[in-house]
Amino acid sequence: MRYGREAEVLKDISFELPRGSFHFLTGPSGSGKSTLLKLIYLSEQASRGRIEMFGQDLALLKRPDRPMMRRRIGVVFQEFRLLDHLTVFDNAALAPRIAGRKPGAYRADVADLLAWVGLGDRMHAMPPALSGGEKQRLAIARAVINRPDILLADEPTGNVDEAKGQRILRLFMELNRVGTTLLIASHDTELIA
Repeated sequence: MRYGREAEVLKDISFELPRGSFHFLTGPSGSGKSTLLKLIYLSEQASRGRIEMFGQDLALLKRPDRPMMRRRIGVVFQEFRLLDHLTVFDNAALAPRIAGRKPGAYRADVADLLAWVGLGDRMHAMPPALSGGEKQRLAIARAVINRPDILLADEPTGNVDEAKGQRILRLFMELNRVGTTLLIASHDTELIA
């Protein structure tokens, strides 16, 4: 991966994420962790080389097929990317809503998921009223509501204290136990340990 005429950010990388596995992607700031995640969730396109997901070469994936591929990938962004004008519930329900599901088909799932991440009593709150840890847990709920095959998390504990970081890691471990493949980018060596 190269941005413009700059030196390649990522090169000569080869790896496989077996279904249901759990991985940490580590390295210092600026080493390309976020760039690699962007390549995987189709936000960027590789300058050269090949990326294959779910048996498909991403370079050959037609534009109309990208949304269906993205639905199989959950992403927890470092900066949350919550919509401040929507409630906690509506932020978590965004993916099924965009996918065209009727509210009655996902309302109970969203409520259960928010309770699972510890936000059951905050469903009607607006994101600006949430703490950093609550925003992070909402971002996780939104990323997993459609039960993605793979969950990518970019520095998911970067904005929370150690205790909340451990809680977030336990949520990820539980997701992995039910079959979700996880790739977490982090330079937090204590979390990884």
